[in-house]
Amino acid sequence: MKPIILAISGASGSVYGVRLLEVLLAAGREVHLVISSAAVQVFREELGIEIDLKNFEPQQLFRGEGATWERRPRDPELDRAIEEALTAERLQYHFIQNFAAGIASGSFRTEGMVICPCSMGTLGSLANGLCSNLIHRAASVHLKERRKLIVVPRETPLSGIQLGNMKTLADAGAVILPAMPGFYHEPQSIDDLVDFVVGRVCDQLEVDAELIKRWGE
Repeated sequence: MKPIILAISGASGSVYGVRLLEVLLAAGREVHLVISSAAVQVFREELGIEIDLKNFEPQQLFRGEGATWERRPRDPELDRAIEEALTAERLQYHFIQNFAAGIASGSFRTEGMVICPCSMGTLGSLANGLCSNLIHRAASVHLKERRKLIVVPRETPLSGIQLGNMKTLADAGAVILPAMPGFYHEPQSIDDLVDFVVGRVCDQLEVDAELIKRWGE
């Protein structure tokens, strides 16, 4: 299986990105991770996680216990799967300004790329072909190579400009998957709502991750 690129931008909803990373690693997938500079503050504010982009250690993402809501207890089996993935080096981190990274080139083959969550600034840059960081460049590569690009915007309300940017990306081949959780799966916690969105992303990537009860089940 080819790797998956996961980009976490500075939109609110950083928990979506962390949970998606956990699920992909537990599913045995290789993940190439990019985190934007603006996301550092969001991690701190929402999850109590301190990130150093220049001296990044993957364990930094999985130690946050300072979320602003009550989270479900950690799953020991999931933690073991993540530790095995890290030991096997199935998580590769790329600094946001490292344009020499392999993922900046169309010759680097992937199963797809997800920007989760995706800020409106990142969305606007992609819609207008701007490439000022590695997230922009890697996403642009996926569009030009006709590979799967999944964008998970987390913003409300939306302006006409933002809606237009989403249409531009959709017309270019991207999947626009807003962080809009459903409620028919009988969620009992915020983590259940997070899993709904992450589960839909995994469906798009064709990654088996039965996180939610599906409609009609």
